[in-house]
Amino acid sequence: MTNPVASSSRPKRDLPLLTRPEIAQRICDGQQLIILHSEVLNVSSWSIYHPGGALALLHFVGRDASDEIEAYHCPETLKRMKKFIVGKVKLDSKGWLPLTPPIALGLIKHPNGLKNNWLKEGSVSLGSNILQNNLPITLGSSNEPLPSKLVDELNIGKVEDEIIFNLKSEQLEPAISDLDREIEYNRSKAFQELKKRITDAGLFKPSGWLYGYETEIIRYLILAGGAWGLFFFTNGWIGQMTSALCLGLLFQQLAFVVHDAGHKGITTDYFWDRMIGMTVASWIGGLSVGWWCDNHNIHHLVTNHPEHDPDIQHIPFFAISKDFFGSLWSTYYKRVMAMDAFSKIMISVQHKVYYVVLSLARFNLYANSYIYLLGPRPKRDKFWTYELAGIAWYWFYYLSMLKSLPTWQMRLGYLLVSHIAASPVHVQIVLSHFACSTEDLGPTESFPSRQLRTTMDVICSENIEFIHGGLHLQVTHHLFPRLPRHNLRAASLMVKQYCEEQDIVYKEYGWMDGNKQVLGVLKDVANQLDLLKKVADGEIQERMMK
Repeated sequence: MTNPVASSSRPKRDLPLLTRPEIAQRICDGQQLIILHSEVLNVSSWSIYHPGGALALLHFVGRDASDEIEAYHCPETLKRMKKFIVGKVKLDSKGWLPLTPPIALGLIKHPNGLKNNWLKEGSVSLGSNILQNNLPITLGSSNEPLPSKLVDELNIGKVEDEIIFNLKSEQLEPAISDLDREIEYNRSKAFQELKKRITDAGLFKPSGWLYGYETEIIRYLILAGGAWGLFFFTNGWIGQMTSALCLGLLFQQLAFVVHDAGHKGITTDYFWDRMIGMTVASWIGGLSVGWWCDNHNIHHLVTNHPEHDPDIQHIPFFAISKDFFGSLWSTYYKRVMAMDAFSKIMISVQHKVYYVVLSLARFNLYANSYIYLLGPRPKRDKFWTYELAGIAWYWFYYLSMLKSLPTWQMRLGYLLVSHIAASPVHVQIVLSHFACSTEDLGPTESFPSRQLRTTMDVICSENIEFIHGGLHLQVTHHLFPRLPRHNLRAASLMVKQYCEEQDIVYKEYGWMDGNKQVLGVLKDVANQLDLLKKVADGEIQERMMK
């Protein structure tokens, strides 16, 4: 099937046919080559300017990212991509045989700019096939140690200074997979047909004169009126705590607006959605939509991968897989997720303290937002300045409110109630993924297969779905992240039909059953950790008796 968008984006020139070994060697030399249908994009020069972040591109080097690219970009942006096309490839009945992205091997391009010079960051292990293929890496010494300032600026994390890794094209060959490439390719083609049906149904276009948010805005105004009206016109505990409750519920509901804006799902225009997101997140809520987008884009692309998905990297508080027991390296946070003594204590009781920890999760959002904004990642542009100004205003008005309360007990109560009342959004977010697979099936797995395997829906009545803010339909959202929230339910019916045709399980649970699934996973991992501890203690005791 010829893709209409890809066809219209072809430049009017003859494209060289690139062989797979040639592409592999170019990647070894440092080029970031990504397959879009039968064309090859070289995004090396663009990656640092990519609105979705450079890391998002690194995960698809050497792979066919057609589904991911088209899921995240509008037709106009897809047309502009033609400037990056450097060649074409020949596809067979099974599509493109993927290569392993260097980032999956724990390698990043050396900043000296020389061909085939790589640095090893951390100790990525789950996706690495170097040891599996038993192919040694060639080492060499650089002329000068890597400057620590440069390491900080590039945010490349812990590296082995003065060691250069020289990749061989054979080392990019993926590990042997049990997946059938032809099935995965057919699922991908059927997914493209599904997207066309959803597009023809007009579901990518927002509805209503306020983009479908007419009812939501009334709800936000009622909560805002309750929060600030009660705060300024009541004096007692009941009135002030009710004000805090309304403010927390407003934070909870507005978090869904930020989520929609971050996916360009409100106006569908990047600038205006970003402005809406920043105004709501920073000026009203004290958070950074820039951090959220940077973090959340990676989550969508490598969903539930222990080493790559920041949305499941919650050490020391939670671990949803025994893979976290090995102190994994996070390719997003650029640090080791250490399984230290405190982590072991918390994870051993994670199923018991789950809701308590999530009730205070908003404080963690503050920390992540400010670490991001003051770190090396964000561009120091007008968006960045606007976010910082908004956060300064938030703390001015919020701390002024707390200061005006008569006693420290009431101030503490207002702080806790307003933040705990916002916590259901955190339960909603993790509910869709914590009970799903965290297995790495390699680059052979298609985009729809991976999203359907790692995501689940929450069944609820249409009358109360505003409580979930669209996040209860996570399966459809993960397949079509730009789809406006108010069109998800109609699109989900088409997705279910697609799953039936492709023999893929569409996971959905009621709210209570979904929470039981999550608690079951947390308890199972805690029990595994306890078992490992008992085995280790038994071995120590046995050695002492000898």
